[in-house]
Amino acid sequence: MVLNNASISNTPLPDEFWMEEALRAAAHALELGEIPIGAVVVHKGEVIGRGWNSNLTNTDPSAHAEIMALREAGKNIANHRLGDCEMFVTIEPCAMCAGALVHSRLARLVYGAADPKAGAVHSVMSVVNHPKLNHQMEVCEGVLAEKCSELLQSFFKARRTEKSAQPKNK
Repeated sequence: MVLNNASISNTPLPDEFWMEEALRAAAHALELGEIPIGAVVVHKGEVIGRGWNSNLTNTDPSAHAEIMALREAGKNIANHRLGDCEMFVTIEPCAMCAGALVHSRLARLVYGAADPKAGAVHSVMSVVNHPKLNHQMEVCEGVLAEKCSELLQSFFKARRTEKSAQPKNK
């Protein structure tokens, strides 16, 4: 499903456009009561994979937004290699997701907010583009970072408020 005429005009859309798509996926996760993280895989101006956190919904510890988007993208192009693709994700990928991105051979990763607790691109460790790995990809960080960060911060603030409002069992 082509979402725009970028492929017709050969004018690529800005990263912010695709990050907004990832934010819409994150909003879907929020509606499901999941941590609001979203991701899209783009190939030639078309979203071929869309994912959102669904760990709780699927009772699956690997059901992170990035993994779900990679799975859908691979099915849509009938290939586990995504060499001509870009991923846009609302937060810096964790080690599991970063490893999956490397194995998928993505051409480019664009993320919004840094993850100082579990980020595996720049923040905590460097899985993506580690010099000993056989695949390197272009990385762009900080696209709509404030908006991505605010979505996560408001989710966790609401969760803490709910938890503190629950009666304590003695």
